Amino acid sequence: MDAVIVANAPFRFWPEAVRRARQAGLLLAADGGANHLANVGLRPHFVVGDLDSVSPEVRAWIGEERVVPRPDQDHTDLEKTLLFALEQGASRVLILAATGGRLDHALENLGLLGRYGERLACEIREEKTRIVPVFSQASFAVPVGSTVSVMPLGHCARVWLSGLAWPLAGEPLSLLSRTSLSNRAVEPEVHVKVEGGVLLAFLPC
Repeated sequence: MDAVIVANAPFRFWPEAVRRARQAGLLLAADGGANHLANVGLRPHFVVGDLDSVSPEVRAWIGEERVVPRPDQDHTDLEKTLLFALEQGASRVLILAATGGRLDHALENLGLLGRYGERLACEIREEKTRIVPVFSQASFAVPVGSTVSVMPLGHCARVWLSGLAWPLAGEPLSLLSRTSLSNRAVEPEVHVKVEGGVLLAFLPC
């Protein structure tokens, strides 16, 4: 089952995001993400979290039967919602409203891709960029000339990149030393391989 989760970072829907949310088999709001959905007239199947951000008016409009309180403070509302999606049988998750606003929140949300990406196919989507975790190897169709960045979550022992202007052949990447920022696609398919770590691929939509 495909799910869409709307988090609570500052966010404005664009047409494709509205379409994906409307067609989702499971549409979830991470707490205040319900406010974003209400702004475009979309009622989520469930609202999950500690419920300190969803407005009283939106909560009433959605209905208490769709509210899933998860008050613990050991997980963020987005992580609670990812766990709920897994409980509901989701196999793919598109996450919206995860990268704007506070930088610490954005970094935590990016880390969730590495934390849960082996349990379900998940990606974060911005209007012009999709962010996808890579645990072993993956290939991505991209327009020639487009910008592609590959960032390690922590340290990656060996990384291979092909189809890009600046390829790599088994070299280490780390946020403390070297990344592959603003690379350029020179072929219509980009190949990424990693050993000993997790990468995030930043790709054009």
